[in-house]
Amino acid sequence: MKPDTPAQALLDAIDADVMLREVQDWAAINTGTANIDGLKTMADVLADAFSALPGDVELVDPATVTAISAEGREFEKPHGQHMVLRVRPEAERRFVLTGHMDTVFPVDHPFQETKWLDEEVINGPGTADMKGGLDVILHALKLFESVEGSARVGYDVMINSDEETGSLASRGLIEELARGKYAALTYEPSALPDGTLAHARGGTGNYSITITGRSAHAGRNPHDGRNAIVAASDLVLRIKALEAEDITVNPAKIEGGAANNVVPDLAILRFNIRPKSTDAMNRFDGELGAILKMIEAEHDVGIHRHGGVTRPPKPVDDKAQRLFDLVKACGAELGQQIGWKSTGGVCDGNNIAATGVPVVDTMGVRGGAIHSPDEFMIVPSLRERAALSALVLTKLSTGDHL
Repeated sequence: MKPDTPAQALLDAIDADVMLREVQDWAAINTGTANIDGLKTMADVLADAFSALPGDVELVDPATVTAISAEGREFEKPHGQHMVLRVRPEAERRFVLTGHMDTVFPVDHPFQETKWLDEEVINGPGTADMKGGLDVILHALKLFESVEGSARVGYDVMINSDEETGSLASRGLIEELARGKYAALTYEPSALPDGTLAHARGGTGNYSITITGRSAHAGRNPHDGRNAIVAASDLVLRIKALEAEDITVNPAKIEGGAANNVVPDLAILRFNIRPKSTDAMNRFDGELGAILKMIEAEHDVGIHRHGGVTRPPKPVDDKAQRLFDLVKACGAELGQQIGWKSTGGVCDGNNIAATGVPVVDTMGVRGGAIHSPDEFMIVPSLRERAALSALVLTKLSTGDHL
């Protein structure tokens, strides 16, 4: 690539040292999904950073989310605020860029600091997933704003506080901001350290089924009891039997019971499903309803169902494929080899795709070992990916690429 090409000019305009310092500072703020204070600090830092862009920054309160306790009671789970930036909302062509500020590392986790692994790789909580990605969004948009013609289009940026636990407190916001957009980019780290993008994704759903039986003495009158653990065990076998080529079911935990001489009157089954298609998702939902009615009748127990599919499957249609092809072409202009592969993992890209908007959801940094103390970020990818996004946005702003 010649040094005077427009693509090279984008790379040259990026201050990699500034980006690195910002990621290190952001990684030093613990933002485990349950750390509301840490998320508040991070949201304020991000609001200040993104205020350098034109438009209005807002901190949006989370939607109400409930869960089921080990005692079978429904309770409200607190969440942090989400950051939203709206730029040129009146523009006819608009984009949405999304990321998340939360990590999987709680405030008391030992993994809290960054360190260099070699001259190009840094280890630290959230460096790849995804504080590096957030910084890519910021600098890609700063760069995009300097490009001629950028003022003709608009965009929204949404950075949520609960992606790592399923985006239940931000799902409605994501879908609201995605609807009607020309294209979407999400900044999860690359699927592989070489920069490979995630392509089609399966979906996921989490369920908590509370079973209420009747206690009795296990020796004197066990038949007067209604054993909730037995009912839960029967339920496990029945839902596991629903597995097929296009869906997996993972019974994860049964809670409940008491002393060995008491017929247990409470059990909570928690399980996860991974449908590969919308048909599989809908089929399971219908079959589960029928099974729950059978369990109630055959075991004479009460059942309460909580949860469901949180991220629908994300197929790649023709329009989405054209967006992938555009990203690949822009990468080639920058000297970056971009490929993709399908994955069983999920992210906010699933929810965006469900609105009919084409999305590439691994536009963040190159790195790996996420969700572990070995998480790492390849530092040169900060500059690479910021330039890539700026070029993609520039191309999307003109012509009919999709």
